[in-house]
Amino acid sequence: MEINIRRAVAADCKRILELVQELADYEKAPQEVTVTVEHFRESGFGPNPVWWAFVAENETGIVAFALYYIRFSTWKGQAMYLEDILVTEDMRGHKIGARLFDRLFEEAKERGLKRICWQVLDWNEPAINFYKKYQAQFDGAWINCSVDI
Repeated sequence: MEINIRRAVAADCKRILELVQELADYEKAPQEVTVTVEHFRESGFGPNPVWWAFVAENETGIVAFALYYIRFSTWKGQAMYLEDILVTEDMRGHKIGARLFDRLFEEAKERGLKRICWQVLDWNEPAINFYKKYQAQFDGAWINCSVDI
C-alpha cells in the first residue's frame, strides 16, 4: 500500500473536518465540533493562517492528518503544538501515524522549534502507548482550563 505524506491544501479542508469529526466521535464528544468548513479553511489558508497540517493519502484519498499551530512560551520561546492527529480506524496498524509524527519532527526542525507539545486523554491507552515510543514526557501537574465566550 502506497501512502503519500504531504502538506494540506485548502481543498483538503472538507475531508480533514470529516476526520476531525471521527476523532470527536472516538473521544465521546461528537457534538463539540462546531467549526464551519469556511471558518476552518480561512483559518488555515486565508491571509493570516493560524494552523498548518500534513495529510496522508492513498489511492482512495486522505486517510490521516496531523494539524498543528505555533504557540509561544515565555520560558522556552516558540513551540509546535499538535492540535490533532488521526488515522482512520481502518488504516491503523500501517505506521501512518508514525510517518506523520516523523514529518512533524522534520517540520519543527525546519522551523527552528525545539519542542512539540500536545494533549492526550488519560483513557486513550493506544495513543499514550504510541507517544511513549517517542519518549514523550507526560505531565499530570497541569489542569486544562477554558472559557467559552
